[in-house]
Amino acid sequence: MPTKTLQIPTADGQADAFAAFPDHGERRPGVLLYPDAFGVRPELEDKARELAGHGYYVLVPNLYYRHGPAPVVELPEHIGAEARPALFARLVPLVQEHSTERVLRDADAYLRFLAAQPEVAAGPVATIGYCLGAALAMRTATAYPDRVAAVAGFHPGFLVTDAPDSPHRLVSELTAQVHLGLAEGDLTPEALAELNKAFDAAGVGYTTEIYPGTVHGFTMSDTDAFNPAALQRHWDRLLPLLDRTLVGS
Repeated sequence: MPTKTLQIPTADGQADAFAAFPDHGERRPGVLLYPDAFGVRPELEDKARELAGHGYYVLVPNLYYRHGPAPVVELPEHIGAEARPALFARLVPLVQEHSTERVLRDADAYLRFLAAQPEVAAGPVATIGYCLGAALAMRTATAYPDRVAAVAGFHPGFLVTDAPDSPHRLVSELTAQVHLGLAEGDLTPEALAELNKAFDAAGVGYTTEIYPGTVHGFTMSDTDAFNPAALQRHWDRLLPLLDRTLVGS
Protein backbone atom coordinates (compact mmCIF):
# COMPACT_ATOMS: atom_id res chain seq x y z
CA MET A 1 0.00 0.00 0.00
CA PRO A 2 1.72 3.24 -1.09
CA THR A 3 1.97 5.93 1.57
CA LYS A 4 3.44 9.42 1.63
CA THR A 5 4.26 12.12 4.12
CA LEU A 6 3.18 15.39 2.53
CA GLN A 7 3.33 19.11 3.17
CA ILE A 8 0.08 21.00 2.60
CA PRO A 9 0.33 24.77 2.01
CA THR A 10 -2.08 26.65 4.27
CA ALA A 11 -2.73 30.27 5.13
CA ASP A 12 -0.68 29.75 8.31
CA GLY A 13 2.24 27.69 7.04
CA GLN A 14 2.85 24.09 5.99
CA ALA A 15 0.71 21.31 7.44
CA ASP A 16 2.33 17.91 7.44
CA ALA A 17 0.01 15.03 6.55
CA PHE A 18 -0.03 11.29 5.99
CA ALA A 19 -1.57 9.84 2.82
CA ALA A 20 -2.40 6.27 1.84
CA PHE A 21 -3.81 5.14 -1.50
CA PRO A 22 -4.13 2.06 -3.73
CA ASP A 23 -1.19 1.11 -5.90
CA HIS A 24 -3.19 0.22 -9.02
CA GLY A 25 -2.44 3.51 -10.78
CA GLU A 26 -5.98 4.67 -11.44
CA ARG A 27 -7.44 7.78 -9.82
CA ARG A 28 -9.54 7.16 -6.73
CA PRO A 29 -12.11 9.13 -4.70
CA GLY A 30 -10.61 11.33 -1.99
CA VAL A 31 -11.22 11.05 1.74
CA LEU A 32 -10.16 13.67 4.29
CA LEU A 33 -9.69 11.89 7.60
CA TYR A 34 -9.51 14.03 10.74
CA PRO A 35 -7.77 12.42 13.74
CA ASP A 36 -8.97 12.42 17.31
CA ALA A 37 -7.41 14.79 19.83
CA PHE A 38 -4.30 12.61 20.16
CA GLY A 39 -3.44 13.40 16.56
CA VAL A 40 -1.68 11.61 13.73
CA ARG A 41 0.00 8.40 14.92
CA PRO A 42 0.33 4.76 13.83
CA GLU A 43 -3.27 4.02 14.83
CA LEU A 44 -4.61 6.65 12.40
CA GLU A 45 -2.13 5.64 9.72
CA ASP A 46 -3.40 2.06 9.99
CA LYS A 47 -6.98 3.24 9.55
CA ALA A 48 -5.93 5.22 6.48
CA ARG A 49 -4.21 2.15 5.01
CA GLU A 50 -7.27 0.00 5.67
CA LEU A 51 -9.53 2.51 3.96
CA ALA A 52 -7.12 2.91 1.06
CA GLY A 53 -7.29 -0.84 0.59
CA HIS A 54 -10.96 -0.40 -0.26
CA GLY A 55 -10.13 1.97 -3.09
CA TYR A 56 -9.76 5.48 -1.65
CA TYR A 57 -7.04 8.12 -1.42
CA VAL A 58 -6.96 9.02 2.27
CA LEU A 59 -5.37 12.21 3.61
CA VAL A 60 -4.74 12.54 7.36
CA PRO A 61 -3.58 16.05 8.33
CA ASN A 62 -1.70 17.06 11.45
CA LEU A 63 -4.20 19.33 13.19
CA TYR A 64 -1.49 20.88 15.35
CA TYR A 65 0.99 21.74 12.59
CA ARG A 66 1.31 25.32 13.85
CA HIS A 67 3.24 23.84 16.77
CA GLY A 68 5.43 21.52 14.71
CA PRO A 69 5.26 18.24 12.81
CA ALA A 70 3.41 15.22 14.17
CA PRO A 71 3.62 13.98 16.80
CA VAL A 72 3.49 17.42 18.45
CA VAL A 73 2.94 15.67 21.78
CA GLU A 74 4.86 12.44 22.28
CA LEU A 75 2.49 9.54 22.88
CA PRO A 76 3.05 6.17 24.53
CA GLU A 77 2.51 3.07 22.43
CA HIS A 78 -0.65 2.41 24.44
CA ILE A 79 -2.58 5.39 25.80
CA GLY A 80 -3.72 4.02 29.14
CA ALA A 81 -5.50 5.73 32.00
CA GLU A 82 -2.25 6.57 33.79
CA ALA A 83 -0.95 8.55 30.79
CA ARG A 84 -4.07 10.55 30.04
CA PRO A 85 -3.85 13.37 32.65
CA ALA A 86 -0.39 14.48 31.52
CA LEU A 87 -1.30 14.12 27.84
CA PHE A 88 -4.50 16.14 28.18
CA ALA A 89 -2.65 18.84 30.09
CA ARG A 90 -0.64 19.37 26.91
CA LEU A 91 -3.35 18.65 24.34
CA VAL A 92 -6.28 20.65 25.71
CA PRO A 93 -4.61 24.03 25.05
CA LEU A 94 -3.90 22.92 21.46
CA VAL A 95 -7.53 21.92 20.99
CA GLN A 96 -8.74 25.20 22.48
CA GLU A 97 -6.53 27.15 20.06
CA HIS A 98 -8.11 25.34 17.13
CA SER A 99 -10.88 27.90 16.58
CA THR A 100 -13.63 27.58 14.01
CA GLU A 101 -11.86 30.19 11.90
CA ARG A 102 -8.69 28.08 11.88
CA VAL A 103 -10.63 24.91 11.20
CA LEU A 104 -12.25 26.39 8.10
CA ARG A 105 -9.04 27.97 6.78
CA ASP A 106 -7.33 24.63 7.11
CA ALA A 107 -10.27 22.72 5.64
CA ASP A 108 -10.16 24.79 2.48
CA ALA A 109 -6.42 24.13 2.13
CA TYR A 110 -6.86 20.40 2.76
CA LEU A 111 -9.69 20.07 0.23
CA ARG A 112 -7.80 22.01 -2.43
CA PHE A 113 -4.69 19.93 -1.85
CA LEU A 114 -6.64 16.68 -1.99
CA ALA A 115 -8.31 17.63 -5.27
CA ALA A 116 -4.94 18.53 -6.81
CA GLN A 117 -3.30 15.14 -6.17
CA PRO A 118 -2.74 13.13 -9.36
CA GLU A 119 -4.00 9.97 -7.67
CA VAL A 120 -7.35 11.56 -6.72
CA ALA A 121 -10.37 11.35 -9.00
CA ALA A 122 -12.40 14.41 -9.88
CA GLY A 123 -15.62 14.81 -7.97
CA PRO A 124 -16.77 15.10 -4.37
CA VAL A 125 -14.91 13.76 -1.36
CA ALA A 126 -15.81 12.40 2.05
CA THR A 127 -14.84 13.80 5.42
CA ILE A 128 -14.37 11.39 8.32
CA GLY A 129 -13.50 12.18 11.90
CA TYR A 130 -12.94 10.56 15.26
CA CYS A 131 -13.74 12.32 18.54
CA LEU A 132 -12.74 15.98 17.98
CA GLY A 133 -12.25 15.10 14.32
CA ALA A 134 -15.96 14.34 13.90
CA ALA A 135 -16.79 17.98 14.59
CA LEU A 136 -14.10 19.06 12.11
CA ALA A 137 -15.50 16.69 9.49
CA MET A 138 -18.98 18.14 10.02
CA ARG A 139 -17.73 21.74 9.91
CA THR A 140 -15.89 21.02 6.66
CA ALA A 141 -18.99 19.49 5.09
CA THR A 142 -21.27 22.35 6.11
CA ALA A 143 -18.80 25.00 4.94
CA TYR A 144 -18.07 23.31 1.60
CA PRO A 145 -21.26 21.48 0.63
CA ASP A 146 -20.32 21.51 -3.06
CA ARG A 147 -17.18 19.50 -2.30
CA VAL A 148 -18.27 17.00 0.37
CA ALA A 149 -20.71 14.18 -0.42
CA ALA A 150 -20.35 12.10 2.75
CA VAL A 151 -19.60 12.72 6.42
CA ALA A 152 -18.86 10.09 9.03
CA GLY A 153 -18.05 10.66 12.67
CA PHE A 154 -17.24 8.12 15.35
CA HIS A 155 -17.38 8.62 19.12
CA PRO A 156 -17.86 12.30 18.24
CA GLY A 157 -17.16 15.27 20.46
CA PHE A 158 -18.21 18.92 20.28
CA LEU A 159 -21.12 18.32 17.87
CA VAL A 160 -23.83 19.76 20.13
CA THR A 161 -22.71 22.71 22.25
CA ASP A 162 -24.14 26.00 23.47
CA ALA A 163 -21.98 27.98 21.03
CA PRO A 164 -23.75 29.98 18.32
CA ASP A 165 -21.69 28.13 15.71
CA SER A 166 -22.12 24.67 17.22
CA PRO A 167 -21.94 22.14 14.37
CA HIS A 168 -25.51 20.99 14.95
CA ARG A 169 -26.74 24.53 14.24
CA LEU A 170 -25.13 24.50 10.79
CA VAL A 171 -26.44 21.26 9.34
CA SER A 172 -28.98 23.14 7.24
CA GLU A 173 -26.00 23.81 4.94
CA LEU A 174 -25.30 20.10 4.41
CA THR A 175 -25.77 18.28 1.16
CA ALA A 176 -23.73 15.26 2.25
CA GLN A 177 -25.07 11.97 3.57
CA VAL A 178 -24.13 11.41 7.20
CA HIS A 179 -23.41 8.56 9.59
CA LEU A 180 -22.55 9.12 13.23
CA GLY A 181 -21.53 6.18 15.40
CA LEU A 182 -21.72 7.13 19.05
CA ALA A 183 -20.52 5.57 22.27
CA GLU A 184 -23.18 5.18 24.90
CA GLY A 185 -22.10 8.29 26.79
CA ASP A 186 -21.13 10.62 23.94
CA LEU A 187 -24.36 12.63 23.88
CA THR A 188 -27.22 13.00 26.30
CA PRO A 189 -30.60 11.81 25.00
CA GLU A 190 -31.66 15.45 24.78
CA ALA A 191 -28.60 16.46 22.76
CA LEU A 192 -29.02 13.51 20.41
CA ALA A 193 -32.68 14.39 19.89
CA GLU A 194 -31.69 17.98 19.10
CA LEU A 195 -29.09 16.78 16.61
CA ASN A 196 -31.54 14.40 14.91
CA LYS A 197 -34.13 17.18 14.73
CA ALA A 198 -31.59 19.39 12.96
CA PHE A 199 -30.80 16.64 10.46
CA ASP A 200 -34.50 16.04 9.83
CA ALA A 201 -35.08 19.75 9.22
CA ALA A 202 -32.14 19.84 6.80
CA GLY A 203 -33.65 17.00 4.78
CA VAL A 204 -30.34 15.13 4.47
CA GLY A 205 -29.87 11.38 4.50
CA TYR A 206 -28.42 10.43 7.87
CA THR A 207 -28.10 7.77 10.53
CA THR A 208 -27.13 8.32 14.13
CA GLU A 209 -26.46 5.11 16.02
CA ILE A 210 -25.37 4.31 19.55
CA TYR A 211 -22.97 1.38 19.34
CA PRO A 212 -23.85 -0.98 22.20
CA GLY A 213 -21.41 -1.64 25.00
CA THR A 214 -19.02 1.14 24.02
CA VAL A 215 -17.20 4.00 25.69
CA HIS A 216 -15.73 7.08 24.06
CA GLY A 217 -12.81 6.17 21.81
CA PHE A 218 -14.02 2.66 20.93
CA THR A 219 -12.36 2.53 17.49
CA MET A 220 -8.85 3.21 18.78
CA SER A 221 -6.86 0.04 19.43
CA ASP A 222 -4.10 1.99 21.18
CA THR A 223 -6.44 3.05 24.02
CA ASP A 224 -8.27 1.33 26.86
CA ALA A 225 -11.57 2.24 25.18
CA PHE A 226 -11.02 -0.11 22.23
CA ASN A 227 -13.92 -2.40 21.33
CA PRO A 228 -13.18 -4.78 18.41
CA ALA A 229 -16.85 -5.47 17.65
CA ALA A 230 -17.61 -1.77 17.54
CA LEU A 231 -14.62 -1.14 15.28
CA GLN A 232 -16.02 -3.70 12.85
CA ARG A 233 -19.46 -2.08 13.06
CA HIS A 234 -17.75 1.22 12.19
CA TRP A 235 -16.34 -0.32 8.99
CA ASP A 236 -19.70 -1.94 8.23
CA ARG A 237 -21.35 1.49 8.32
CA LEU A 238 -18.56 3.55 6.78
CA LEU A 239 -17.75 1.53 3.68
CA PRO A 240 -21.31 1.38 2.26
CA LEU A 241 -21.68 5.12 2.88
CA LEU A 242 -18.55 5.87 0.87
CA ASP A 243 -19.50 3.37 -1.83
CA ARG A 244 -22.89 4.94 -2.52
CA THR A 245 -21.72 8.56 -2.34
CA LEU A 246 -18.27 8.51 -3.95
CA VAL A 247 -17.84 5.48 -6.17
CA GLY A 248 -18.77 6.31 -9.73
CA SER A 249 -19.31 9.98 -8.85
